[in-house]
Amino acid sequence: MASSNLIKQLQERGLVAQVTDEEALAERLAQGPIALYCGFDPTADSLHLGHLVPLLCLKRFQQAGHKPVALVGGATGLIGDPSFKAAERKLNTEDTVQEWVDKIRKQVAPFLDF
Repeated sequence: MASSNLIKQLQERGLVAQVTDEEALAERLAQGPIALYCGFDPTADSLHLGHLVPLLCLKRFQQAGHKPVALVGGATGLIGDPSFKAAERKLNTEDTVQEWVDKIRKQVAPFLDF
């Protein structure tokens, strides 16, 4: 798939709303495969609907020959959910966060070919 087609497809599907320099991106994609990543914070034991768009973008880039990296962090999960709630964040144990990381990795795996 040509790089300009990939960008247009992502835009048409509503997966990309804005690109800082679309022409530069298309030129870079035309030079060959790139690596791109998306980070997922383990602040719970499961992904949610909001994670679907970035996962679909990673999948589309992979289908176009690029290398997606799905990064499931650990440190962010240790400090709790930064959701701007008035209550103090509950600190999570390393064991809990590691369990969440493992579960999220299993949920991400079907979207990408590793």
